[in-house]
Amino acid sequence: MSSYARPLIQEEVVCVWENGVFKTERVNGFFDAIRHVVRAEGVRGLWKGAGTTLVIGVPSSTIYMLTYDHLLNVTLPPLLSSSLVPLSAGIVARSLISTVASPLELIRTNLQSTPVSAGQPHTLRSVLTSIYGLARSQGPLSLWRGLGPTLWRDVPFSGLYWAGYESCKRTFARYGREGAWVAFVSGAVSGTSAALVTSPLDVIKTRRQALVMSSSEAPQVTSSFRLIQQIIRTEGASALFAGLTPRIAKIAPACGIMIACFEGVGKFLSSPN
Repeated sequence: MSSYARPLIQEEVVCVWENGVFKTERVNGFFDAIRHVVRAEGVRGLWKGAGTTLVIGVPSSTIYMLTYDHLLNVTLPPLLSSSLVPLSAGIVARSLISTVASPLELIRTNLQSTPVSAGQPHTLRSVLTSIYGLARSQGPLSLWRGLGPTLWRDVPFSGLYWAGYESCKRTFARYGREGAWVAFVSGAVSGTSAALVTSPLDVIKTRRQALVMSSSEAPQVTSSFRLIQQIIRTEGASALFAGLTPRIAKIAPACGIMIACFEGVGKFLSSPN
């Protein structure tokens, strides 16, 4: 939301909830934004929307990993060459999960960009209320608005991530290296690389979802291509990489931890002992 506000107020801001007032404060980059949020809302402010993230993330990640693993080891090997299997499995798995979880992802983006209040407690009940209200006011299909940009970001990211991960893991294996730390490093490196490539798509996805949740009655750009043109014209090409630092700061450890846990727990559960 702060990124969307930039062309309107001609400066980089962070939105904070301080002493009962919703404010925008000028910041100088990612770490300065963290300082402002912590000062105004406390450390807990950095975890805004965490409950909603867990509600979405736990089941979707479970189904995603199960789907990818089945495609990787059972469905696709007879149909494709071994080099294309991880890429294709990642693309298919992410396409399915992103489509199913798109309404919840839209609501999560909204909850993380608004302050906590009695009417917005960031609970499962508030998520369901938000979904119902949006569907009632704008129609059920509005819950999937922005799915296209989401798929443009998540599908290439997933394909590149898994292709890079399997390639890194094979490289380590040739030198006799394996284990949880190999999975962590491979996941972090491939996740960072995929994030760099797909960062502009992430910006477009966030802008589209911010426009959907905005109460403004002003004309809105609904075409992703026109939105890209507008961003480049009004903010410059560098705006397509806005938020890259926090995105990589989240993705690198998250991808490493996730795949290390997946590999470690999987080996433990499959062990005959």
